[in-house]
Amino acid sequence: MISENQKTLNRLQIFLDLMSVPVSFLLAYFFRFDIFNGTNNMEFDTSVLLVFLLMPVFFLSYSAFGLYSSRRTKPLGTDIAAIIYSNIFAAIVFSLILYVGKIMHFSRYVVVFFTIFNTAITITTRLSIRLVLSTYRKKGYNKRFCLVIGTNELSRRFIEKTRKHPEWGYEITGIIAENTYKKSNFWGISILSNLSKLSDVLANRYFDFVVIALAPENYISINNIIPICEKSGTRILIIPYYSEYIPAKPFFEDLDGLPLIDTRYIPLDYPISQMAKRAFDIVFSLFAIILTSPVMLIAAVLTKLTSPGPILYKQERMGLNQKTFNMYKFRSMKVQSEKSSQTTWTTKDDPRKTKWGEFMRKTSIDELPQFFNILTGSMSVVGPRPERPFFVSQFKETIPRYMLKHQVRPGLTGWAQVNGWRGDTSIEKRIEHDIYYIENWSFMFDLKIIFLTIFKGFINKNAY
Repeated sequence: MISENQKTLNRLQIFLDLMSVPVSFLLAYFFRFDIFNGTNNMEFDTSVLLVFLLMPVFFLSYSAFGLYSSRRTKPLGTDIAAIIYSNIFAAIVFSLILYVGKIMHFSRYVVVFFTIFNTAITITTRLSIRLVLSTYRKKGYNKRFCLVIGTNELSRRFIEKTRKHPEWGYEITGIIAENTYKKSNFWGISILSNLSKLSDVLANRYFDFVVIALAPENYISINNIIPICEKSGTRILIIPYYSEYIPAKPFFEDLDGLPLIDTRYIPLDYPISQMAKRAFDIVFSLFAIILTSPVMLIAAVLTKLTSPGPILYKQERMGLNQKTFNMYKFRSMKVQSEKSSQTTWTTKDDPRKTKWGEFMRKTSIDELPQFFNILTGSMSVVGPRPERPFFVSQFKETIPRYMLKHQVRPGLTGWAQVNGWRGDTSIEKRIEHDIYYIENWSFMFDLKIIFLTIFKGFINKNAY
């Protein structure tokens, strides 16, 4: 029921998003030429056709920025930011179409007004939907009434999260204890009975679904719980006690009726995905090298003039399949011993940095030679940032799942970096974002990260 409601809501949202495109164009057109009395050299019919051709661009852009995923668990600010980024991206695409097609009569002011109006309308529709849903939930509608089976840490975490996020619409109205439980409630929720009376509880009260959150030692009881729930017609959700070891979207394989759970599904394991990503890396890195060559030339000259030593600095990093490679950067520090460079972490006021080097680090100019690493195949445009072997050997002992990042090619930028986990920040959070990227990779996800890097990834206060 929840997934079906979400699909219906998504269809409505897609319809509203697509309809806002022509509405925004009409508003922008009349705002420009009626209110401001500008000279109208635009061909209205041709312009409308261009706008309708843009509708798939908006749909793909909104999809890439996650605007059609579940709203129950998504903060409002995330949606608003995604809408703004998506509209800016679409405006850039629109401008490129006008430039490549040599459509010179199209008013650039209309493009600006169109972007502003479409952003405002899209945000307004989403705020309206959230407000309606919130109002319905306050009145008791659009809620999912849960019966939780389990009085343990797993069930406690589920209760805690539903209380922390009331916007999800989950309401826990009862607890079933695994065994005899001395208290009358569990974390403020009434204990209705124990497992032996589950059938009676379901016969006398209605629940949208039963959440099974059993401790490992009681998992044998699931053989009785599921038939009882199915007999009463109640939907079942299971929180596995081993949930910390599997991804949010586990991949199942079938071996002649025997299901296997792939604990780390990686889309880039497929050859077609690998070839597509590699082809994109080659094209993108060639284009970037040509585009940034004047900046790299200036950086090379200033590096040489401001500090004695080589222009480029190579450092051993660990990459795909735990194989090491030399990563290239413009030298931003004074010349130091190989051992010191491989085992010393860079800090905010590191005395080894040069003045020009500090500026390059802040603006990411020192990273530009890595486009050659991408071209040769040791790196990718997007992926987890590679680390020095010395620190890898330390992190893998202290940071859970740290070594999983080496299952894909390392990147110049990544999901962790555009979310602010760069430089001297939490390694745990960085790995959390890296693993999310690995498990949810798509070509559109890569484009989203590149887009976010352009807008907020180059200059970073945590880049020392």
